[in-house]
Amino acid sequence: MFNFRVFVAVLVLATAVVPRAFADDVPTSFSFHGTGYGHGVGMSQIGARGQALEGDSATAILNYYYKDVVVDPVPDDQILRVNVGHLLTSVSFKTDSKLAHLELYNADMGDSITSLADTSIPTKSSLSFILLGNSAIPSITDAKGKITALAAGSSWTLRWSGTRELAGVDCVLSMKIGSTTAKYRYGQLQIKLVKSALLGYRIEVTNSLRLHDEYLYGIGEMPSSWPAQALQAQAIASRTYALSKVGKIKAACDCDLYSATADQNFVGYSKEIEAKYGVLWKNAVDSTSVDPSHGLAILYNSAPIAAYFFSSSGGQTESGKDAWGSTVPYAVSVPDPWSLMASLNSKYVDWIRPINQTVIANAFGLPDVASLIIVSRHQSGTVAIITATSSLGKSVSLTGETFRSKSKLPSAWFDFETAQISNVVPVPVRTIFHSL
Repeated sequence: MFNFRVFVAVLVLATAVVPRAFADDVPTSFSFHGTGYGHGVGMSQIGARGQALEGDSATAILNYYYKDVVVDPVPDDQILRVNVGHLLTSVSFKTDSKLAHLELYNADMGDSITSLADTSIPTKSSLSFILLGNSAIPSITDAKGKITALAAGSSWTLRWSGTRELAGVDCVLSMKIGSTTAKYRYGQLQIKLVKSALLGYRIEVTNSLRLHDEYLYGIGEMPSSWPAQALQAQAIASRTYALSKVGKIKAACDCDLYSATADQNFVGYSKEIEAKYGVLWKNAVDSTSVDPSHGLAILYNSAPIAAYFFSSSGGQTESGKDAWGSTVPYAVSVPDPWSLMASLNSKYVDWIRPINQTVIANAFGLPDVASLIIVSRHQSGTVAIITATSSLGKSVSLTGETFRSKSKLPSAWFDFETAQISNVVPVPVRTIFHSL
């Protein structure tokens, strides 16, 4: 089995010219063999699961993965603006909750409370937005299929009965993007046109809701069936990460945080209503709260950290400096043996990924790639530098983390498959084996 904890091969390019390859030597794809999933910095979620199964507390798990931190209560009742729809050309909303209705305001209302909406949409009717140039056109489709167009615009607020702003029955809102539907219960939505540098105007949808519970209940970063102490560690890490982003609105998404891996995975009410296990995640969030406006967070020098976390490693987590080139004092490399246990990490303890030529060439900005060579590795076993050479002899180097991200490999703990050696243009190398 692929295991970086035994030996790590560090390949160093000698001072020699790489022979020019012919076009016929350009492979159609490259195949990679690796372990782990994610950037490797901070808390390993598989490691948290393993430690919880061994009886460690949530606080002990967090102190293991983050250096020189304390876990203490902090205020966490801030309102977050979470992007739930990015770079859209269309989106639709509906509620099937009995007696419920949607309230549409022709402006970004923020947290202001008003009793007069511009448009009321009854249950079973849907509200759609379609991009048209530098504006969007909303329309209502009733239960019988009749469509009523509303005035075009660029900014709206959508509220529904059962939110903070409106009294009434409990209501769940469905948002449909393409064939994907997500459910939301808390807060309100903002629909706004934002100009993208590459695509022009696009629709951005954000969910404004309270961090303390409404946001955390919807975090979909860890299976709710996992041990309670692992879930609590995740809840504290997710709260802390969100606190580090509060008030830093990103113009590109009109948000504090994205709802995907650019920040952390937020799936709304869909997480809370998971069959059988949803209540376990909600209980984990509640157990890390100390009162209605304070919750446990990870602090370094008395401030919430950017609590990075990831799925699994190659047996040793990555330091922030090695992954991203800048020192993160609380993000150091520590042993993570749980990630190498097939019983805990069956999906990513050992993986193989073929990547086609076009993806590899685009990653390096080359017309084609005739050969790849791993130049060096970090102490954790991740690829530090990987170099590609085109059929015309031009070479470009990337960090392992950048290459992983551009090529969509699961992690930077990878090597080439043995069967692929013939695809590599020979270069003189010196192989040094470094025992971990």
